[in-house]
Amino acid sequence: MATGEQDTSAVITEDAPEGVQVREGDYGSRVIAVEPGGAEFIPLHERHGRPLQLFWTWTSPNLEFATVFVGVLAIAAFGLNFTQAVLAIVIGTGVGAITQGILSARGPSHGVPQMVLSRLGFGYWGNALPAGLNSITAGIGWFAVNSVSGTFALNTLLHWPKPLCLVIIVAAQIAIAFFGYNLVHAFERYAFPVLAVIFAIATIVILTKSHPGAPSHGGGSGGFLLATGAAFGYAVGWNPYAADYSRYFKPDTSRKAIALWSGLGLFLSCVILEVAGAGSATAASVGASLNDPTGTFTGHLPTVLADLTLLAIALGAVAANVLNIYSGALSFVAMGIKLPLALRRAITALVFGVIGFIVALTALPDAGSKYTQFLLIIAYWIAPWLAVVFCDQFLRRNEPLGEIERMLFDKKHTNWAGPVAMLAGMGLSIWLFSNQTEYIGVVPSHWPAVGDITFEVGFVITAVVYLTWHAITDRRPAAAKTA
Repeated sequence: MATGEQDTSAVITEDAPEGVQVREGDYGSRVIAVEPGGAEFIPLHERHGRPLQLFWTWTSPNLEFATVFVGVLAIAAFGLNFTQAVLAIVIGTGVGAITQGILSARGPSHGVPQMVLSRLGFGYWGNALPAGLNSITAGIGWFAVNSVSGTFALNTLLHWPKPLCLVIIVAAQIAIAFFGYNLVHAFERYAFPVLAVIFAIATIVILTKSHPGAPSHGGGSGGFLLATGAAFGYAVGWNPYAADYSRYFKPDTSRKAIALWSGLGLFLSCVILEVAGAGSATAASVGASLNDPTGTFTGHLPTVLADLTLLAIALGAVAANVLNIYSGALSFVAMGIKLPLALRRAITALVFGVIGFIVALTALPDAGSKYTQFLLIIAYWIAPWLAVVFCDQFLRRNEPLGEIERMLFDKKHTNWAGPVAMLAGMGLSIWLFSNQTEYIGVVPSHWPAVGDITFEVGFVITAVVYLTWHAITDRRPAAAKTA
């Protein structure tokens, strides 16, 4: 029975619709079982779960130090005062949380991962562009970032060598992601109360010791845009995974509930911890905040609470990375590469974990600088990808679900407007507006106050190119038929 806000014509009623690739194997709701298959359609008899679980699934991964450091950067790196930092955090995170909710709501209707849904706007083979980028960003980039933050926390807590701490963190992450969807959700659920309580107490203590009235360090409008872009980059980094964790729900599950719990979990966790990070940076020097962010953050806390917070940071890194490596593996198999293995997703997750470990090991000496660049670069490609996804969703709003579902697995389905528009949006916006240590675009090199508005410009350019392309090409068949 469809919920009140769901059109019954947009609900799958067959266990396996005609023309789609169905995930093989028997999985059900077993937690200690390796999820079979790859990025195929989830048959109806395998569907289970409820929207509320998305709250902790999208809260737990953000209760870790990589989130805190976004707030630290707003003060220490981008030169804002506390009020400006909070505003930038709320705006950047808010936009990313809204898009997260919208994308998550499509999971049950289609029963496939987010990067398989992306084939609609990019075509079957053209989708290799965003799926390939996401497999690298998630399975290697984010995996390395969070592994490093967890390693620093464990090293500070136990004083063990950093490489050993990294091995422990990575081993736990790979093991959970290898088992798959059910264990990932279960882990996030049980990690949630532990992380929430510890970080809530730590945030309150840190804010009581912060100096909200401290003046800015000359960040100005440029610094504000950089901080907003970093907050957006962190939040929107979860968008390419959105439907991955709702695709097992029954097709008639409330879309509003899915969007609410997904977006709310992401928004609250990011804003609270990033504000805590900004508060921590106001109570310490710029050098201390950037060179030893973990030690500086926990240095404001009583010894017992500091040790618990370090433990929570390590646990939070694992919570974040089980999603990163799981979705990174899904994105890789969604590229269309044929792996004739029953455990192809699980094996791919294992491979990405090993590669991510190597990248994390090399990033240990200069983690802060690399993280700042990484946050902004993520938004450089995700914003244009979002533009294609949302524009295509708008154009297909009246198409029957059955036709859309078959198109997802049709290797002959092409839509070159997607890759072309995305590349145009990325290329022009980066060339003109990028503000990185490795490359400064034309505009900020002449007017530094502009900051970095690459993701905003990239979204707009991509949307214009994509909609214009379809306005022209979609009109041709009608004109030929009339003639």
